[in-house]
Amino acid sequence: MRTFFLTLMFLLILPSSHASTLAEYTFDEPGKAEDFRTVTEEMRCLVCQNESLAGSNAELAVDLRNEIYDMMKAGRNKDEVIDFMVSRYGDFVLYRPPLKPSTYPIWFGPLIVFLIGGVVLFRILKRKSLTRETKLSTDEQHRLDDLLEQSTDPRDNNQ
Repeated sequence: MRTFFLTLMFLLILPSSHASTLAEYTFDEPGKAEDFRTVTEEMRCLVCQNESLAGSNAELAVDLRNEIYDMMKAGRNKDEVIDFMVSRYGDFVLYRPPLKPSTYPIWFGPLIVFLIGGVVLFRILKRKSLTRETKLSTDEQHRLDDLLEQSTDPRDNNQ
């Protein structure tokens, strides 16, 4: 029980450690601070790959945050910083890559896989339904008719 409470306390404290990562970066202009937050949240951590630069504590993420901070302090705007990061690391660094031929697999890949899966499922189900609908031979049909004649209707037993 004690282990449960210690784990719970750790999990409650964990999100606050991420919140303090951007607090140490200060700007003279309030707009720059918001631009910095926006840029670091739109950029993917290249080590973690499922976290933004704003939320990652990986060493590379800290270095990239510092680099973005230095560029913005030097007077570069948000778009210039994003263009620099994309030119250096490619579209992978963006959480929302632009729609262009090199990113078509990212944008349309899931749809294509879904459609292929639908076609395969349709063909499998169609094949199963065709195998179930086999015709009875003449002997089998006569035997079935005989069995049906021998059986009694359940409604006849109630009278």
